[in-house]
Amino acid sequence: MTHERLDRGGRSISDLAQRTGLSKATIARHTSRTRAEWLQDMADEREAIRAFHDDEGHSWSETAKHFRLTLSTVKSRAYRARHERAREEADRAQPPLPLDELSA
Repeated sequence: MTHERLDRGGRSISDLAQRTGLSKATIARHTSRTRAEWLQDMADEREAIRAFHDDEGHSWSETAKHFRLTLSTVKSRAYRARHERAREEADRAQPPLPLDELSA
Protein backbone atom coordinates (compact mmCIF):
# COMPACT_ATOMS: atom_id res chain seq x y z
CA MET A 1 0.00 0.00 0.00
CA THR A 2 1.47 3.35 -1.02
CA HIS A 3 0.73 6.61 0.67
CA GLU A 4 0.94 10.10 -0.68
CA ARG A 5 4.10 11.67 0.67
CA LEU A 6 3.75 14.89 2.64
CA ASP A 7 6.17 17.79 2.33
CA ARG A 8 8.12 18.50 5.53
CA GLY A 9 8.60 22.11 4.52
CA GLY A 10 12.34 21.97 5.12
CA ARG A 11 11.96 20.75 8.70
CA SER A 12 13.84 17.74 9.98
CA ILE A 13 12.17 14.49 10.95
CA SER A 14 13.26 15.03 14.56
CA ASP A 15 11.79 18.53 14.65
CA LEU A 16 8.44 17.39 13.28
CA ALA A 17 8.32 14.41 15.64
CA GLN A 18 8.91 16.75 18.56
CA ARG A 19 6.30 19.27 17.37
CA THR A 20 3.60 16.68 16.63
CA GLY A 21 4.26 14.10 19.32
CA LEU A 22 4.53 11.38 16.67
CA SER A 23 7.47 9.01 16.40
CA LYS A 24 10.35 9.70 14.03
CA ALA A 25 9.48 6.49 12.17
CA THR A 26 5.92 7.68 11.59
CA ILE A 27 7.11 11.06 10.33
CA ALA A 28 9.67 9.38 8.04
CA ARG A 29 7.10 6.92 6.69
CA HIS A 30 4.74 9.72 5.66
CA THR A 31 7.25 12.29 4.43
CA SER A 32 10.23 10.50 2.89
CA ARG A 33 10.58 9.61 -0.78
CA THR A 34 10.74 5.98 -1.76
CA ARG A 35 14.13 4.55 -2.67
CA ALA A 36 13.09 4.30 -6.32
CA GLU A 37 12.10 7.99 -6.34
CA TRP A 38 15.38 9.01 -4.72
CA LEU A 39 17.44 6.93 -7.15
CA GLN A 40 15.61 8.47 -10.12
CA ASP A 41 16.09 11.98 -8.71
CA MET A 42 19.83 11.33 -8.35
CA ALA A 43 20.08 9.97 -11.91
CA ASP A 44 18.22 13.04 -13.19
CA GLU A 45 20.58 15.34 -11.28
CA ARG A 46 23.66 13.54 -12.63
CA GLU A 47 22.36 13.93 -16.18
CA ALA A 48 21.57 17.62 -15.57
CA ILE A 49 25.12 18.20 -14.31
CA ARG A 50 26.59 16.39 -17.32
CA ALA A 51 24.44 18.38 -19.75
CA PHE A 52 25.22 21.71 -18.06
CA HIS A 53 28.95 21.09 -18.33
CA ASP A 54 29.31 19.02 -21.50
CA ASP A 55 26.45 20.24 -23.71
CA GLU A 56 26.17 23.85 -22.57
CA GLY A 57 29.92 24.33 -22.21
CA HIS A 58 30.11 25.66 -18.66
CA SER A 59 33.34 25.32 -16.70
CA TRP A 60 33.62 22.93 -13.76
CA SER A 61 33.62 25.81 -11.29
CA GLU A 62 30.50 27.32 -12.91
CA THR A 63 28.83 23.92 -12.80
CA ALA A 64 29.68 23.45 -9.12
CA LYS A 65 28.39 26.92 -8.26
CA HIS A 66 25.18 26.43 -10.29
CA PHE A 67 24.32 23.15 -8.54
CA ARG A 68 25.64 24.31 -5.15
CA LEU A 69 27.99 21.34 -4.92
CA THR A 70 31.73 20.95 -4.56
CA LEU A 71 33.97 20.77 -7.59
CA SER A 72 34.85 17.12 -6.95
CA THR A 73 31.17 16.20 -6.53
CA VAL A 74 30.10 17.64 -9.89
CA LYS A 75 33.06 16.01 -11.63
CA SER A 76 32.27 12.59 -10.19
CA ARG A 77 28.55 12.90 -10.94
CA ALA A 78 29.21 13.97 -14.53
CA TYR A 79 31.64 11.06 -14.92
CA ARG A 80 29.01 8.64 -13.67
CA ALA A 81 26.34 10.18 -15.92
CA ARG A 82 28.60 9.75 -18.95
CA HIS A 83 29.13 6.09 -18.14
CA GLU A 84 25.41 5.51 -17.52
CA ARG A 85 24.66 7.17 -20.85
CA ALA A 86 27.27 5.07 -22.69
CA ARG A 87 25.89 1.88 -21.12
CA GLU A 88 22.33 2.79 -22.18
CA GLU A 89 23.50 3.48 -25.74
CA ALA A 90 25.39 0.18 -25.85
CA ASP A 91 22.29 -1.65 -24.60
CA ARG A 92 20.18 -0.03 -27.32
CA ALA A 93 22.73 -1.01 -29.97
CA GLN A 94 22.66 -4.67 -28.88
CA PRO A 95 20.22 -6.80 -30.86
CA PRO A 96 17.57 -8.52 -28.74
CA LEU A 97 18.38 -11.99 -27.49
CA PRO A 98 16.96 -14.76 -29.68
CA LEU A 99 14.90 -16.24 -26.85
CA ASP A 100 12.48 -17.87 -29.30
CA GLU A 101 15.34 -19.98 -30.67
CA LEU A 102 16.40 -21.09 -27.19
CA SER A 103 12.98 -22.48 -26.29
CA ALA A 104 12.69 -24.51 -29.51
